[in-house]
Amino acid sequence: MRGKHRELVRFGLVGGASFVITMTITYGLKFTVLTEKPVTALIIGVLVASVFSYVANRAWSFRTRGGRERAHEAALFFLLSAIALGLNALPQWVSRYVFELEQPHVGLLTQEIADFVSGVLVGTLLGTAFRWWSFKKWVFPEAGARPRLVRGGGPEISDIPDDPAA
Repeated sequence: MRGKHRELVRFGLVGGASFVITMTITYGLKFTVLTEKPVTALIIGVLVASVFSYVANRAWSFRTRGGRERAHEAALFFLLSAIALGLNALPQWVSRYVFELEQPHVGLLTQEIADFVSGVLVGTLLGTAFRWWSFKKWVFPEAGARPRLVRGGGPEISDIPDDPAA
């Protein structure tokens, strides 16, 4: 089972790290220089995390998948990430500008809870689900296209653990 879900677990770990990057940058900007532009702060946080995500997903999560030239792969990754960014920002945009869950219509605590639920929880879930599906379908479509080499110089054998000490 570990091998069967390895990509998903790794994708989740990269996503968790990307989430931390996104939140650190988003809230850093939102509470300093972009206090009046919370959606912009979220977009910048997601963009920085997306660069990290491409590198980590290519090198680790989907390291044996491929099927495309690297430039084409990267272009697709960032195009699909842009779509996911829109999906990520859409719930917070709706919360703020359609439902008017922002000051002065609501209190600061309500605004921040609405931003967290819509932008962080709902937006992240939508963006992540789309990324998982689209990256496997279009960015890294072929399993086994880039077999990992092991110490003997041969291709990776599925029974060899990732940790040589294991």
